[in-house]
Amino acid sequence: MMSENDAELVRLSGAALGFEAGEPLWKDLDLTVRPGEFVAVLGANGSGKTTLLRCLLGLQPLSAGTISVLGRSPQAARRDVGYVPQQRRFDPLTPVRARDLVGFGLDGHEWGPPIFNRRQRRERIDAALAEVGATRFADAPASRLSGGQQQLLRIAQALVCDPRLLLCDEPLLSLDLNHQREVSAVVDRRRRDHGTGVVFVTHEINPVLPYVDRVLYLAGQRFTIGPVDEVMTSETLTRLYSSPVDVLRVRDQLVVVGIPDRPVHDPEPAAQP
Repeated sequence: MMSENDAELVRLSGAALGFEAGEPLWKDLDLTVRPGEFVAVLGANGSGKTTLLRCLLGLQPLSAGTISVLGRSPQAARRDVGYVPQQRRFDPLTPVRARDLVGFGLDGHEWGPPIFNRRQRRERIDAALAEVGATRFADAPASRLSGGQQQLLRIAQALVCDPRLLLCDEPLLSLDLNHQREVSAVVDRRRRDHGTGVVFVTHEINPVLPYVDRVLYLAGQRFTIGPVDEVMTSETLTRLYSSPVDVLRVRDQLVVVGIPDRPVHDPEPAAQP
């Protein structure tokens, strides 16, 4: 029988991350992510959202506390973790086809002889392309595709290794609303169909609002974690920023007004819900 700890894909305990000669980005962070859970990470630039993903990938050590991914060290778990980087357009002269780009997701995990033969490799790539709805442009040059189509390929690249955990770093950045919704739906379908845990860094929660189970909101050295209806409120964000913040719900959208450029810290640490 699976124990409670075995079911945790991510566990951070008392985690802190800082750099020399500076205040920590965040500290005393306790976070778990379970199979099939969709956790959105929000916060202003410089709050440590991308750095959190780097810690989960084993690319950045913690300053304090402990971290485990799939019950192992982040470095040991990389084969079972998919990563979608921030959106960057390809150089127009890049000759790589869409399916070749997806195939890089298999190659990056290989050490020594190939794990898959040519037929198995093609089947995995075709399955990943189909999962994100990209079969129709599988043989097109990736550089000629739209930003939204390129981002679907990056998701397929992350999924081709059949990860148990999917880390997404601003995958909606610079996409129009339709492509934001398409990308968000693809990620949600993956976690529902396969039980993949999702940690989704974003500036804008509205495209993923229907899918999110919990929000981790970072603000300076402070944070709060909980369901959307508890975190994304005027009271919670005002307390987090120590400055008046209004959260309005307009139909099925959230509008946040008054977030300061820099959080205003008070002597008492922010309480975790």
